[in-house]
Amino acid sequence: MDTIVLYIKESYNELLHKVTWPSLSDLLSSTTVVLIASAIIALCILVMDIISRGVLDNVYNIGI
Repeated sequence: MDTIVLYIKESYNELLHKVTWPSLSDLLSSTTVVLIASAIIALCILVMDIISRGVLDNVYNIGI
């Protein structure tokens, strides 16, 4: 039990004194980059889905 308490105390101390937390402006700019990258990737997947659906529809229509 003492090791768990010691672990929690050391973790708390490290979070307060040794971790460098980003500023709000850094956090917002990083969030913006992630959102834009996610939107671009989602659009790429949408385009690939539309193209593959068209190709497969043509393949299925040839077989009929």
